[in-house]
Amino acid sequence: MMEKFFNYFDRGLLVILLIPLIIFNFPIFPKSLSEIIFIAASIIGTIPVLISGIKSIKGKRISVDLLASVALIASMVAQEWTSAAFINLMLTSARIFGNYTKNKARSSIESLLKLRPKTAKVKRGNNILEIPIEQIKVDDLIVVESGERLSVDGTVIQGEAAINQASLTGESVPVNKKAGDQVFSSTLNESGSLVVKAEKVGKDTTLEKIVQLVEESQKGKPKIRSIGDAFASRYIVITVSIAILVYLITNDFNLVLALLLVACADDIAVAIPMVFWAAIGYAAHRGVIIKGGEFLEGLAHVKTIVFDKTGTLTRGKLKVQQVHFYKGFTKEILLHYAASAECVSNHPIAKSIMEYVVNEKVSYKKPEIFKEIPGKGLAVVYDSKKIFSGHLSFIKESKIKITAEQSREIEGIEAQGYTVTIVGCNDKLVGYIALADELRHNSLLVMQQLKQAGVEKLIMLTGDNKSVAARVAKELVLDEFHAGLMPQDKLKYIKGALQKDSKMAMVGDGVNDAAALSLADVGISMGAIGSDAAIEAADIALMRDDLREIPEMVRLSRYTLKIAHQDFWIWGAVNVIGFALVFGHVIGPVGAAAYNFITDFLPLLNSARLFKLHLQLKK
Repeated sequence: MMEKFFNYFDRGLLVILLIPLIIFNFPIFPKSLSEIIFIAASIIGTIPVLISGIKSIKGKRISVDLLASVALIASMVAQEWTSAAFINLMLTSARIFGNYTKNKARSSIESLLKLRPKTAKVKRGNNILEIPIEQIKVDDLIVVESGERLSVDGTVIQGEAAINQASLTGESVPVNKKAGDQVFSSTLNESGSLVVKAEKVGKDTTLEKIVQLVEESQKGKPKIRSIGDAFASRYIVITVSIAILVYLITNDFNLVLALLLVACADDIAVAIPMVFWAAIGYAAHRGVIIKGGEFLEGLAHVKTIVFDKTGTLTRGKLKVQQVHFYKGFTKEILLHYAASAECVSNHPIAKSIMEYVVNEKVSYKKPEIFKEIPGKGLAVVYDSKKIFSGHLSFIKESKIKITAEQSREIEGIEAQGYTVTIVGCNDKLVGYIALADELRHNSLLVMQQLKQAGVEKLIMLTGDNKSVAARVAKELVLDEFHAGLMPQDKLKYIKGALQKDSKMAMVGDGVNDAAALSLADVGISMGAIGSDAAIEAADIALMRDDLREIPEMVRLSRYTLKIAHQDFWIWGAVNVIGFALVFGHVIGPVGAAAYNFITDFLPLLNSARLFKLHLQLKK
């Protein structure tokens, strides 16, 4: 409420300040009345600056607003009302411009809330009622027809539909949803119909949490702003000291006042946070939630990125990589026997083999007798055939004839990091199927992009055995890997690595890696949509499982920091020129105030370049 009031106050103040400057150049009223308007405008304009200056004193810090207060008071003491009006015009314009850009960045998040429907169709018994979304309760059954947006987070219990999740994840291709799948508030049903059981409603939905997190992130103060404050403090102390020294030497109050008027720019205080607001808003549109400017800045300095393997670099799902059959058999026969055994099991390996068999369109039979030995394999019987499927040791125990050469071959495949299922029929070895955890799409390309972006070391941590980890690390050309780790081991590794100089980011799923994510300089969670743990544990949350967003965010962070540093250089260069003009007696107090007002917009316009990314994203 107060923020809205001060926004209107600044707009009104801008008009009031322009009036005396127009009067000064185009005399309309008597000179005495013009002076009264000058004085009144200067005093009114000084109020917000003095308030900010007092806050600086109370907070025991020196800020640019404190220097502006000194310059304003000096202008009024010297009765340089035009200079005072220019200072106020400059500061007011900077505040208005800053609020505009901040609101523009915030609007990228608030636009999500506009996607939230106002009503929803709720199934109550045999009736379907349309009620305000505020009245929806957990466990309500929500009916979502084609063209409607979801009002809750929940699970599909009936129907099938193509859901556009772009509002949360940034992905434009609709995702097919059916019974058992999760769906989220604000997403659009493009075709089909669903009945959804509400699990999260109101403020607990993913959409609301995202909006809340981004709003909080924009309040966060990145380190570069702290560096800016420290630089400004030293700069102001030096400037005031020089001003006092100049006055003692020259006894020229106008020279000192002009010096202070050049030095009191508030532009950098607006330009730096504006860069971060724009970057955070851009990331949110891509489905990436950055919890604060400090994490965006931290990512720019990252030299090492540590990845969890399962669910991050890989999909956490085994996929058939090789099918090898021996003399006297064919690929189809091997798959037929394997499927006839594995079809009775719910083991992940069995499911992966069955998925492959179905895709290959190979027929199979359900066994008449079956026995599953946990940790070893399956023994089944059908059409008087005894089929065995499982580990090498189990196959040997089952009296399957296997030569030393075949045994070494299979052991060699396992040593390369593959999970091998061996198939035998009666007493003969039919062949084997090698499976591996499937790499995420584009994962190798992402590793290459991170190297190109300046990340020096890519490291993988995993609980898997060394051979599996070595295979993944080799395929992705990683610098290091550490295998056989429990969650506490990963935490211990991060603690040790953080003692080194380089900045480190950790990428994981946000659940079993929550502690490590929180400990790293920058914690990045994958596929955070629908996961409270992932959103809360990480500093940066990728709402969809797309590794390509990581190098994109690294590039964004470095581009953001580059613009911020440019703002400092522009600010410094402009002030050096201004001081030269003052000491050269080219400009006096009025000229210094006008110079400051005009040049203040240079770093602001430089920061505004980041908003071009928003325009590119919309195309």
